[in-house]
Amino acid sequence: MAKIISGGNLPNIPWQEKPKDCWLPIWRYDENPVIGRNPFPGMARIYNSAVIPWEGKFKGVFRSEDTSARPFLYMGDSDDGIHWEFQREKIHMHDPDGTPHDPYYAYDPRCVKVEDTYYILWCGDFDGASIGIASTKDFKDFTRLENPFLPFNRNAVLFPRKIDGKYVMLSRPSDSGHTPFGDILLSQSPDMKYWGEHRLVMQKGGNGWWQGLKIGCGPAPIETDEGWLMFYHGVCNTCNGYVYSFSAAILDRDKPSIVKYRCGDYMLTPEKPYETTGFVDNVCFPVAALTDQATGRIAIYYGCADTVVGLCFTTIDDTMKFIKEHNEIRPLDADEGRF
Repeated sequence: MAKIISGGNLPNIPWQEKPKDCWLPIWRYDENPVIGRNPFPGMARIYNSAVIPWEGKFKGVFRSEDTSARPFLYMGDSDDGIHWEFQREKIHMHDPDGTPHDPYYAYDPRCVKVEDTYYILWCGDFDGASIGIASTKDFKDFTRLENPFLPFNRNAVLFPRKIDGKYVMLSRPSDSGHTPFGDILLSQSPDMKYWGEHRLVMQKGGNGWWQGLKIGCGPAPIETDEGWLMFYHGVCNTCNGYVYSFSAAILDRDKPSIVKYRCGDYMLTPEKPYETTGFVDNVCFPVAALTDQATGRIAIYYGCADTVVGLCFTTIDDTMKFIKEHNEIRPLDADEGRF
């Protein structure tokens, strides 16, 4: 049996037992969406958002779009990870010298705790789509850090601990269009300022069309005794537009640019009305995962149709077993990914 070996216990993790008729390893919360349309006056949509445990409760960093349709980041609080109270003012940031430095816009945040600091990563504008980073220790004061990469880039997330003494980040380089490059890369930093030692982790494609156009990392990787569990989204291009599904892979614990196992099948794909119909149809986009080390339970928050937030569940055993049973390594996945 696989075990989650870091992150600690979370006895109040949101949870529902697996339905008897569910044959995939991930199942939906039966009261989805957990955040619906028009969540508070003046806010049209919240989706593709981060959730993290905080002092026995939960904090949320939300991609929020008002009626101008421009995305910004807002905070929220919850006792149970399902019912939320939202702050009405967007997150404001400053640079290390204290000068105000808000992003022009920000979307698809991830929030990861590394040692005693929480890092928020998002996609914003830096002469094109680029990765922004801010740090906080109290979710009240947010320090904007240097951009890690040149444009264009999306879908960045940190590993929740240093590896070989370095911060490690996954991302997806792109161009100025809608990300046709489509592969996941890894970068390393001694100080969260200077990034290098880039490695190719995973390429799009395979026998499964669901990840044929592009792939991108989702929540922070989960450390297990068999490697890092990485949930990721895959996109296919149909005659009716893009379809976003998601699945998972297992990366080497010491050299996470090496893929040990990669699932060739999706684990969740748009099927429910709130996933198939919205501002952008046919999207299931995983962004955050809560874990309980004691039970192996995993709760995943995902964006639905670029409109609302869904919640789904799995266990470490269900997911790891499914990955291995449907393993499909691409030609360059299994090596270290050096240039």
